[in-house]
Amino acid sequence: MSAAETSTLLYRPFTAGDIPVAHALSVEVKWPHRADDWRFVLDAGAGFVAQDGERVVGTALYWKYGAHGGSLGMVIVAPDQQGKGIGRKLMELLLEALGERVTVLHATPAGEPLYAKLGFRRIGAIHQHQSADFSVPRIELKTGEHLRAIAPGDIAGLVDLASRASGLDRSALLPALSSVAQGVVLERDREVLGFALIREFGRGHAIGPVVSVTTDQDSTRRARAMIAHWLAHNEGRFTRIDTPDESGLSAWLEAIGLRRVDTVIKMARNGTLPHDASVAQFAIINQALC
Repeated sequence: MSAAETSTLLYRPFTAGDIPVAHALSVEVKWPHRADDWRFVLDAGAGFVAQDGERVVGTALYWKYGAHGGSLGMVIVAPDQQGKGIGRKLMELLLEALGERVTVLHATPAGEPLYAKLGFRRIGAIHQHQSADFSVPRIELKTGEHLRAIAPGDIAGLVDLASRASGLDRSALLPALSSVAQGVVLERDREVLGFALIREFGRGHAIGPVVSVTTDQDSTRRARAMIAHWLAHNEGRFTRIDTPDESGLSAWLEAIGLRRVDTVIKMARNGTLPHDASVAQFAIINQALC
């Protein structure tokens, strides 16, 4: 896309060379992202920056998931530049790039009115839990169930589960995520019933996505078992998990010491995500990638 000017500001595509200044902006607004976290999300998508002279004063990224879905995030405007319409212009550029895709974002209560004006509507909520001081719950596996490390031959099946659970095409994103994360599957009689990943992120580690089939009454127990596995692995270290409100895990996470520190609003534009009731997402990747 060719650069466009609004007032004295220049809007141009986000490049890898912008990662250091984007990281500095996220630090300024007290976001936890490391430069490596910025690098991963940029490699998975694309975006724009707002530039005032030599200074980058705003960022925004988007991700395309196949032909029909997308998400956007990492929308930051320098505190001393807010109120000038920069955020709205960046959003308009993102929406132009995403076109008619069903697009998802996670909004703070303060940001919801702007997103509503741009055609987004509320479809849910995400609870952010985190701590280094948590207890590791003991979750019994049923007879025949076991956890094992993800193997290369699992990836196609996990892409299918993740896509059905999120309503977004994960065929490109999940393999990329698997290359920087550790993962386990929960298996019974050689059938994969769920999986969970953990990776370095922000101040420590993030667990997600966590996915389980829901064809019986045990999906919540399986999700808890996979989360407990990674909590045991990460005991005493800062761990974050972002869980959908409808998962019902928030109170349990609080009870084991993973404090709820924030709740954001899940919003969608251009329709709704496909719903597959036979599989559910108990933790998302993160609030940008969903």
